[in-house]
Amino acid sequence: MEVVEGSCRFGLWFVRVAWGGNTIHRVRFATTGIDGDVPALIRQYCAGRPVDLSPFETVAIHDSTAYSRIYEIVREVPYGATATYGEIAAIARTSPRVVGQAMARNPTPLIIPCHRIVAANGIGGFSPDREIKVALLEMERKGSRKKLVSL
Repeated sequence: MEVVEGSCRFGLWFVRVAWGGNTIHRVRFATTGIDGDVPALIRQYCAGRPVDLSPFETVAIHDSTAYSRIYEIVREVPYGATATYGEIAAIARTSPRVVGQAMARNPTPLIIPCHRIVAANGIGGFSPDREIKVALLEMERKGSRKKLVSL
């Protein structure tokens, strides 16, 4: 299947997506956009609609490595909710630091909602800008009162 790229807006940022069929290969936040289509559910999500992105496949979950296991667990954190690095680590039987490393290397944020994973005493990090994480969590908090849309 051909991989195509496109972008849509999320506030002041562009969300760049590389995808083919139902598989998301890469998601990145950038200050500039690129021409091309983005799956409708991702566009709706970025527009602030409460959307279920779990029907998408991701290249990040492809084997039985520790990161793949962590990503599977993180995908279970519902829209509008958060979990701590420590909570995810306890389920995955690893350390919070390993969870943080997995989140930092996540190739498909939004599909694997790493923004929902927070520190025990604060918000934690997010690349390329922590303010994106704050905006995503706030958008989901507001939208969690509405009906979730899925495929």
